[in-house]
Amino acid sequence: MTVKVEVGKKGYIIIPKSIRELVGIKEGDVLTLTVENGRIVLEPERRVSLSEVAKRLREHEERVRKYAKEARLGDLVGVSLEEEFE
Repeated sequence: MTVKVEVGKKGYIIIPKSIRELVGIKEGDVLTLTVENGRIVLEPERRVSLSEVAKRLREHEERVRKYAKEARLGDLVGVSLEEEFE
């Protein structure tokens, strides 16, 4: 979607409602403005809820446990710490 907007005093622009709704921008949201190859790019910062962080952490923990191995007596027989620090 392409829309033309006019730059007002002090560089202000108004992002049309249709665009804000399309990308989920709400009043008070923070946008990141970057310049890429002479073009201005505005991107909304995505905030992640605490519950989403907890969910992702649980998923990560499950993946780690899947590959983790319980240490057993004798696993380090023959390993020399001196060789590790040479």
